[in-house]
Amino acid sequence: MSELSRRPRPTPAELDAARGRTVADVIGPGLDVLFCGINPGLWSAAVGHHFAHPGNRFWKALHASDFTDTLLSPAEERRLLAAGVGVTNLVTRATASADEVGREELRRGAGRLAGKSERWGPRAVAVLGLGAYRVAFGRPRAAVGEQEESLGQARVWLLPNPSGLQGHYRLEDVVAELRRLRSTLAATGGAR
Repeated sequence: MSELSRRPRPTPAELDAARGRTVADVIGPGLDVLFCGINPGLWSAAVGHHFAHPGNRFWKALHASDFTDTLLSPAEERRLLAAGVGVTNLVTRATASADEVGREELRRGAGRLAGKSERWGPRAVAVLGLGAYRVAFGRPRAAVGEQEESLGQARVWLLPNPSGLQGHYRLEDVVAELRRLRSTLAATGGAR
């Protein structure tokens, strides 16, 4: 891994100063999948990269499921675009915990995500977080996997949150769900 793994840990003061900051989307036209997190954590906001906390399993799961050829670091997130992958969040402001995000914020986030999908036209949108998805989209019984609705032309997938704090899903479980998504995209003419 590159620069981010060699960068010192953010100090408590830097983490506190990151509250409310945003992390720029990694997005562009022609994506196979746009991954959508709940919101940036303080560590991600402090360093300016998605899924940057060392305990987050997003980068490992993405590589293990063959979305990327190599294990990327968060600092290399722009390389995702060449792999047909983008990253955004339902809620843009950074918090110490996703529990700090309100129901109305999540619902507004669903509208913003729909707008991004319309604008950029990914083949699939994959929301990472069951509880957040259920609230944001008004689907209290939604389960992991492909959903009935679409966002623009994009198929919608619900995937487990890759945070290391999520004890319900092991890394292998997250990887298996990402492989299902990748396999479905490949079978329908996508996934590089």
